[in-house]
Amino acid sequence: MTTAVLTGIGVSAGSAAGEVARMAPAPALPEARALTEADVPAEVAAARGALGQVAEDLERRAGAVTGDAADVLSAQSMMVADPALGDQVEARIRSGADGAHAIAAAFGEFRAALEQAGGYFAERVADLDDLRDRSVASLLGLPMPGLPDPGRPYVLVAADLAPADTALLDPSQALALVTERGGPTSHTAILAKTLGLPAVVACDGAGTLTDGRPVLVDGAAGAVHVDPPPHAVTEAAEREQERRRLAESVSGPGRTADGHPVKLLVNLGASNELPAAAAADSEGVGLFRTEFLYLDRAQAPSAAEQVAAYREVFTAFAGRGVVVRTLDAGADKPLPFATAADEQNPALGVRGLRTATRDPELLRTQLAAIAEAAADSGAEVRVMAPMVSVPREAAAFAEQVRAHGLRAAGAMVEVPAAALRAGELAQVCDFLSIGTNDLAQYAFAADRTLGELAEFLDPWQPALLDLVRMAADAGARHGRPVGVCGESAADPALALVLVGLGVSSLSAAPSCLSDVRTALAARTLEDCRVLAGIALSAPDATSARARVLAEIAA
Repeated sequence: MTTAVLTGIGVSAGSAAGEVARMAPAPALPEARALTEADVPAEVAAARGALGQVAEDLERRAGAVTGDAADVLSAQSMMVADPALGDQVEARIRSGADGAHAIAAAFGEFRAALEQAGGYFAERVADLDDLRDRSVASLLGLPMPGLPDPGRPYVLVAADLAPADTALLDPSQALALVTERGGPTSHTAILAKTLGLPAVVACDGAGTLTDGRPVLVDGAAGAVHVDPPPHAVTEAAEREQERRRLAESVSGPGRTADGHPVKLLVNLGASNELPAAAAADSEGVGLFRTEFLYLDRAQAPSAAEQVAAYREVFTAFAGRGVVVRTLDAGADKPLPFATAADEQNPALGVRGLRTATRDPELLRTQLAAIAEAAADSGAEVRVMAPMVSVPREAAAFAEQVRAHGLRAAGAMVEVPAAALRAGELAQVCDFLSIGTNDLAQYAFAADRTLGELAEFLDPWQPALLDLVRMAADAGARHGRPVGVCGESAADPALALVLVGLGVSSLSAAPSCLSDVRTALAARTLEDCRVLAGIALSAPDATSARARVLAEIAA
């Protein structure tokens, strides 16, 4: 019997087999009820009570977890407890809507505002939908939508996953994740990497999978095998066991089987990530995102506050390197003190390094703080600018960095123009770092927040790999290292391709490094170059991934 195979985008390596368990469905809105004037006070109280109950539940969940999960749940609790939301609901009830429809309509208005804002805010639409569904369920006394509890380990299948559910996902019960929507940079992808669960997103046909259906999820290949035969499950389990054994047996600096060095670094984007990042078997930080200091504020952090935050990171990585990305404001991270609220297309607007033209003091203060924090920290601190488009910008940035006493200045390659002129960038910078997430977005004119465009954002796209090769070649000609700090660096098979293209360092989530290190240790540099050639010659991302995986298996 031929096994049906559903395909999507693999976002977390590994494989697992089990029976499907689907997320509990969202509550359906009942028929609208007409309210009398006497009904309004009780309806308002019930609706506000439902919002409050959901907020309390989320805060309770936040107290039961740590790290990013706690922060996400606390943020959601604040969203549903927002007085403006409660006032909107009350106003709609007083205008004649019943509580359930008033809640749905109020959330709908907030949802539309986030969609219009685009970028990071558009990615939070799924969060609002989840909060709406929880609030309606609470008001109507219905079961809360969310994680299943079948009493056995399961493969979680959903249209999409919300932080309120995934924060409490038990990796001893959830064997793998499969979603109909999402993309390589989605919340599901990040969660799967953190938990070390195989995951496939944007999976065509996932909606047809019913509870109890046996599946085999291959996170590396982006495939879900439906009703797999017993021998296939056994073979996959043996491969997974061997993968884990190998990952535990290899440690230390990254290098290929013939000794070619490839620095393995961690990405760091929040203070609560620091303990795990510092404890990881890495050679340092390849991407220190500094936006966490600036977000959700009306004014930029003071120089003293920045110095303290940077010094904590640098001290934790004493003896290792730390690459600091200067403020990447704009687009999906608008800041009232750095970006304009009326940009028609923020992703193509004043973002990243461009914000320094509007407020030069922001960059000057940050560089001075980085320099002060780096002094006597014991870490090798390098600084790079985001959203560099032309060599003139890179040269001016490098001059400022060196004027502050910092020795190494770099540029991010996130715009096709930067890849096309990487040679000129390498002449004025000490290193280059490729952000494959944004580079794919701009190369394919595909909004990275839209799940239906996930195919174009797949880091296996040959055209994207062409741009990576172009930048790596330019760096090599000028003796400059070129790293990758996008999601593609976390994929062990794709990591081999990137090294074959000439990339000298890979920066990813700490949990992903062991698999990447093991993959490198099993292949020579020439093997990696052969794999890179296979990927570049493929017609599309799916073929590139399949052909490379087939060559690795052979």
